[in-house]
Amino acid sequence: MSSGGVLEIGQEEAAADASESRRKDAALLARLRRGEPDAFELLVRTHQDRLYDFCVRMVGDREEAHDLVQEIFVSVHQNVRRFREDSKLSTWLFRITRNHCINRLKYLKRRGRGRSEVFDEAAALLSEGGGTAPGPDAALESARERARVQWAISQLEPDARMLVALRDIEGLSYDEIIDITELPEGTVKSRLHRAREKLADLLGRLEP
Repeated sequence: MSSGGVLEIGQEEAAADASESRRKDAALLARLRRGEPDAFELLVRTHQDRLYDFCVRMVGDREEAHDLVQEIFVSVHQNVRRFREDSKLSTWLFRITRNHCINRLKYLKRRGRGRSEVFDEAAALLSEGGGTAPGPDAALESARERARVQWAISQLEPDARMLVALRDIEGLSYDEIIDITELPEGTVKSRLHRAREKLADLLGRLEP
């Protein structure tokens, strides 16, 4: 089979997956708009873990992230009938989450709560071994690698942190990120490039 044929098959499969995803979203939205309780429970079960992880990355505090996710789903419940379906359901959820996170960060800054319990934990873990992971313990090495990334992300400005979380951690497409942030494509790519450069520099400083 030619490489063109392989690419065409891959594109067809991707299109089929996207079509199935849209179908499921439409069916779930219809049930949500009818007010079916189990539909909202399904929405929460399906998306709460990703939204929580994103909130943790943004605000750096598990308790704050937990509270945020609860607020986000209250907002979703109140506004689901206003969703125009001009984007994927998951994209709309991330847009709401992004707005809640930015507002919470502004609130925490006003309250003088700029430190992060998650990122403080990361810094403590790194300081135990000078940023390295001695010995053969794979779990410890993995934990320290996560701590390095968490600490580096915490040093970014909120907008840069958001782009890294959406693209490099959540794996969203540029089109989805543009829908979420309402930024032009060129701006998204240039800011993400600068954020990655700063991350690489920060992580490089932790090398032994």
